Amino acid sequence: LVKDAPWDEVPLAHSLVGFATAYDFLYNSFSKQQKVRFLEVIANASVNMYETSFRRGWGFQYIHNHQPTNCVALLTGSLVMMNQGYLQEAYFWTKQVLTIMEKSIVLLNDVTDGSLYEGVAYGSYTTRSLFQYMFLVQRHFDINHFGHPWLKEHFAFMYRTVLPGFQRTVAIADSNYNWFYGPESQLVFLDKYVLRNGSGNWLAEQIHANRVQEGPGTPAKGQRWCTLHTEFLWYDATLQSTPPPDFGTPQLHYFEDWGVVTYGSSLPAEINRPFLSFKSGKLGGRAIFDIVHKNKYKDWIKGWRNFNAGHEHPDQNSFTFAPNGFPFITEALYGPKYTFLNNALMFSPSVSESCFAPWQGQVTEDCTSKWLKYKQGEAADSQGRVVAAVEKSGVVFIRGEGVGAYSPNLKLKSVQRNLILLHPQLLLLVDHIHLDRGSTLEATSSFFHNVDMPFEATSIDSVHGAIIRHRDGMYKMYWMDDTGQSEKAVIASTSYPQGYPYNGTNYVNVTTYLRKPITRAIYVFIGPSVDVESFSVHGDYQQVDVYLATSEHAYAAYIFTGETPSQSIYAKVVADRQKFVFDKTSSIGSSSPEEVKDYSAIVEQNLQHFKPVFQEMEKQILSHVKNTASFRKTAERLLRFSDKRNTEEAIEKIFSVSQQQKQQGKTKKIRKATRNDKFINAVPDLFAQIEVNEKQTRQKAMALAQSELPVNEEEEMKDLLDFVDKPQVKQKSVSVSKHVSPHMLTTFHSGTSISDSYTRLFLILNISIFMVLLVLQLSRFLKPKGMQQKRCLYAILTLDFCILMWLYLSCYQSQC
Repeated sequence: LVKDAPWDEVPLAHSLVGFATAYDFLYNSFSKQQKVRFLEVIANASVNMYETSFRRGWGFQYIHNHQPTNCVALLTGSLVMMNQGYLQEAYFWTKQVLTIMEKSIVLLNDVTDGSLYEGVAYGSYTTRSLFQYMFLVQRHFDINHFGHPWLKEHFAFMYRTVLPGFQRTVAIADSNYNWFYGPESQLVFLDKYVLRNGSGNWLAEQIHANRVQEGPGTPAKGQRWCTLHTEFLWYDATLQSTPPPDFGTPQLHYFEDWGVVTYGSSLPAEINRPFLSFKSGKLGGRAIFDIVHKNKYKDWIKGWRNFNAGHEHPDQNSFTFAPNGFPFITEALYGPKYTFLNNALMFSPSVSESCFAPWQGQVTEDCTSKWLKYKQGEAADSQGRVVAAVEKSGVVFIRGEGVGAYSPNLKLKSVQRNLILLHPQLLLLVDHIHLDRGSTLEATSSFFHNVDMPFEATSIDSVHGAIIRHRDGMYKMYWMDDTGQSEKAVIASTSYPQGYPYNGTNYVNVTTYLRKPITRAIYVFIGPSVDVESFSVHGDYQQVDVYLATSEHAYAAYIFTGETPSQSIYAKVVADRQKFVFDKTSSIGSSSPEEVKDYSAIVEQNLQHFKPVFQEMEKQILSHVKNTASFRKTAERLLRFSDKRNTEEAIEKIFSVSQQQKQQGKTKKIRKATRNDKFINAVPDLFAQIEVNEKQTRQKAMALAQSELPVNEEEEMKDLLDFVDKPQVKQKSVSVSKHVSPHMLTTFHSGTSISDSYTRLFLILNISIFMVLLVLQLSRFLKPKGMQQKRCLYAILTLDFCILMWLYLSCYQSQC
């Protein structure tokens, strides 16, 4: 299916779900030969997906974009095969999908803010398939997740992360400018099945109306159209588009699981419409981090092995700022996992191995991989936290603590970052660095990125800065430390290595020399409508005071950075004659949701929903062929895996019922329904044996997976944005007989088992023949004979040896 990536099941999954969906939609338009050939393709791909689900990360790494993507592909193939009567395979595949996905959905109960830790872009990758899964299992198996608490909060994740203008989103973690898939499809799904208030339809319309038509921000060709059919199916025209009640007014929102604060989302891109974001949270989000570290859901979870944070970045205490909706300070999008590629801090000199000695970044940096380091050592415990986030009359205060993201060997006591939005076009940033005793650190280096436009150096009265020239005017930034010193910055751009979807980023790098024990660095970011006339700083051990005067306003910000318990205020701002106090009542507490009670039982209960569907189809298939010549053949196929004696008895039983009905066919029509009920009730329950087969197959597959060399899942996280050459791996082929009726229940593994039996038989016979010939050679032909006779015997031995090797190889490959 995927010629360019035969080694990778993720693009295979994309092709499978598309191919199987098209097969279902266009079934009546195909010829008989096309139906058989296309069904064979779906079967082969589904077998491959089923087998790899036991050994690849997506089978056991939960709440990760690969998992729903691949599971929905396998489920779609399974539903197509089930509809064509291939019940045993469909049963195996469906049970595997539900076993995996129902666990993920239980775990999502712990994600209380509706977010996805991989960010908005990969979040759309996940929900593209997750919402299809929820739709399909409700439609076919009556498993209803539409009341899930995470689902009820997910609209906020989509609404509160859109920048003014509806074209870009928060680009935390690996990301493009907005969404990989949708999000119109996901939004109309939420409106129809969850919200029922028109807000989803409204946001979908805003995004669609403001879509970038060319250049950065346009959807990729492979992603543009693949959610169009689900958007059409899920759209409910009776839900009139209605914006959320708070639309039009900038709102502060805190995602407690994700560790992200946003302000000013989903507004028109107008003058004095700012957007601000801040990230400081636990690796993988609070839910996953606490599940790993508190040993929650221990029946399923064995540490970081069951999660995949590879798409995250070393970005604790990072931020973005978009005054007037213009992305002034941005994330650096999908790139290498280096601290300097995020708006975060590095320290010097390094005290352990680092990617850019003598500078050392956050512990999750990986110098040799495309993916974040997260499984072991200090990286596994990496975390930041949002200390406070509050808004008062348009003045926003945010504080984060990022010391937990750096190595303890650096002996950092605090890495505190304070953001104060004084005006829609004026942002104040204060970094507070507190060194512990014995620290050898001498300097800190901060980075500020713009992925689209280059910075230029500037300065005013020995205060250094940088500017970006935009058609709306100049966007400026200036900096100094708490002694009034302003060091000249390094202004540069960097290119990403080959294999990343973006060329690189532009950045400003400001170095501040550290004093012991406390150093502060102060930055101001200014939009084109604000003219800063003075900028001064004064600091002591407990606080730092910043004074700013513009052509229209005067500001004084008092930030209390000390850790004195008696200090009840984080910051105080005086804007002209207005005073804003941000006290510790705005503190964000640390909490963690309780483990879902009886979580395994919940999954088992949902798994019980799909079995009756298969049982009913089995009865309908037998009922369909009763009184026909193919009845006994169909029954034999149904009962192939049960005990032979019981099989014969059951066949005779249901065959006799069929014959009785045939003889009674001339009786009154009013008894027809009763006869059908009698026939259906006479059919034995075959699924007890099928379940035994499923367990045996599962155990065999799991044992095989465990015996293989461990896979480095970080290097296996391929997706549509990655371009990594890997060796090709041949896939096993499974064919559908052209002579099998599409309405007849058969199994691929049935045919395989027959083939294996013949292979075993011929192998045994060939070994016997070979041994007999060898004995003859040693016993009767040791004495010299005619050359022609010897040649004949050697030729027979050679031919038999070749056949023996071929049979042995066939048996080995099929594990007969």
